[in-house]
Amino acid sequence: MTLGEKLKEARKQAGLSQEELAIKIGVSRSAIAKWESNNGLPDIDNLKIISKLLNVSIDYLVNDNESIDEFIMKEPYNLSDYGKGIKKSKKRSFN
Repeated sequence: MTLGEKLKEARKQAGLSQEELAIKIGVSRSAIAKWESNNGLPDIDNLKIISKLLNVSIDYLVNDNESIDEFIMKEPYNLSDYGKGIKKSKKRSFN
């Protein structure tokens, strides 16, 4: 399912028309129509508002349901284990 399809489904489940959702978000009805038809994407601020209004997560909206084959685990590390970094060189005089 695309973001547009999910947005449309969530909007309908919330019982809102495109116009009503647009007013609540502060955009035009045509912006909602464009997003729902996958001819544009809402910016991150609008995604935050949409997710709260429609009671769905941003992950749900933007995840295209493709499976993730590999997870990357990041482990904490201590920067002091890597020394003090690059030392500044002394300025040379070319007199």
